[in-house]
Amino acid sequence: MKLNKQDILNALKTITVPGEGQNMVDSGAVTNVVTFADEVIVDITIKNPSLQARKKTEVEILQTIHREVYEKAKIKVNIKVEAPTTPQPKNEIKGNPIPGITNIVAVASGKGGVGKSTVTANLAVTLAKMGFKVGVLDADIYGPSIPIMFDVANDRPLSVNVDGKSKMKPVENYGVKVLSIGFFTKPDQAVIWRGPMASKALNQMIFDAAWGDLDFLLLDLPPGTGDIHLSIMQALPITGAVVVSTPQNVALADAKKGVAMFQQDSINVPVLGIVENMAYFTPEELPTNKYYIFGQEGAKHLAEDLEVPFLGEVPIVQSIREAGDVGRPAALQTATPIEEAFEAITKNVVEQVVFRNENLPETEAIKITTMAGCSAVKKK
Repeated sequence: MKLNKQDILNALKTITVPGEGQNMVDSGAVTNVVTFADEVIVDITIKNPSLQARKKTEVEILQTIHREVYEKAKIKVNIKVEAPTTPQPKNEIKGNPIPGITNIVAVASGKGGVGKSTVTANLAVTLAKMGFKVGVLDADIYGPSIPIMFDVANDRPLSVNVDGKSKMKPVENYGVKVLSIGFFTKPDQAVIWRGPMASKALNQMIFDAAWGDLDFLLLDLPPGTGDIHLSIMQALPITGAVVVSTPQNVALADAKKGVAMFQQDSINVPVLGIVENMAYFTPEELPTNKYYIFGQEGAKHLAEDLEVPFLGEVPIVQSIREAGDVGRPAALQTATPIEEAFEAITKNVVEQVVFRNENLPETEAIKITTMAGCSAVKKK
């Protein structure tokens, strides 16, 4: 069958460009269409730099032409990304990057109890298994759990001399360097600090530590969107953020707020994607069955709605909880579905970091320009 260029254009007019309200042709996104016999080449330019948007655009074009024009058409889609340039705010304070650290990835959740620290620990050990140099900063000041998950709860950071200055040497296990407020408090001691004191302790662990050279520093943030998050983003140029959620609507509502926090104009930290934890349960005696206890693909649908990448899902498996409790992350269990799940998620995170670094400018630390919603500040 010989394809007609106008038929292709008419079919593409049925596809709406996300966020623009116009179809691909009228918006100017489609820059060229070439037909030859049953072959067609479509050149298109999009503004959304995420890998998810590129894949979605390609699939929509393929499906639409096959459905509307010719189901056996041979289609090639050339996608070019032109991310809109965002003017830099004036008088913005640039962050203080930590020497030797290439990428800083914040792992966050809008809600507690969704497995954020578990995902962080397993991401870290999987990155280390892939050959990357990795560190984890447990920024959950009030509920530090990383030391337990890495079986280093009884260890203490040593003091080392670096260029004439005394620095904390992170504790290391499974090839991952770890620092946490949990190293400096007793197991039965509650951390009862106001925001400024917690932020000061966090800054000491960030800048007074001998991290050495790292490909990735993972920040295990506390739940919510509060003081610690602002302090971190003021102190560091964060490469991107990973948001963890369960499929449950209550968790998704808070995860949506977490994504919105990073995407605010005043913060502007790229969201690398969403991880769905506790996605489903498969009994050992029924390996082909999946029970969606907290709902089905809720985080995946949220990622699609927010147009951010979906990084993958982690099932409910008893060994994940047991591994965290005994201090050996489940991703270290070789040749298991859990290892495969975390490897897939970690590869997606690395892919998004590489894509983000190639297509977006460096993230700068934010400058808080208003005290609205913050605690009272004593004027000098």
